[in-house]
Amino acid sequence: MSMAYEEYMKQMVKPMRAELVQAGFEELTTDEAVENFMESNEGTALVVINSVCGCAAGLARPAATQAVLRAETKPEKLVTVFAGQDKEATEKMREYFKGIEPSSPSMALMKGKEVLHFIPRHEIEGHPMEEIMESLILSFDRLK
Repeated sequence: MSMAYEEYMKQMVKPMRAELVQAGFEELTTDEAVENFMESNEGTALVVINSVCGCAAGLARPAATQAVLRAETKPEKLVTVFAGQDKEATEKMREYFKGIEPSSPSMALMKGKEVLHFIPRHEIEGHPMEEIMESLILSFDRLK
């Protein structure tokens, strides 16, 4: 790919990254960062596989941020990787989703390295944001 294209994409996704970071999510942009996080994570974490698609913008990111704001029980950590942008980080994170097909956007509630709840793209795209939020909040409630 050309350097101009790469720079264009970096600029284009800045607000898409910022939406989650401003809501308290830590961006993991390298495979090393993902591995360090996952190997040290003993508690609960919500992982958002971010994407440039419309369902990420209109549904996944708002549902994740609002669910975290509204839930009584919350994951201890919030992290995100960006599919199509931070490719190695995304591939490394997906290694921890054993038996789950790659999907972006998607969300995983983790306890340590175990996936407790997973929302793939087909449960995001075409679904109301409130339904996605409810799925997340119900999964958080099971952490009690």
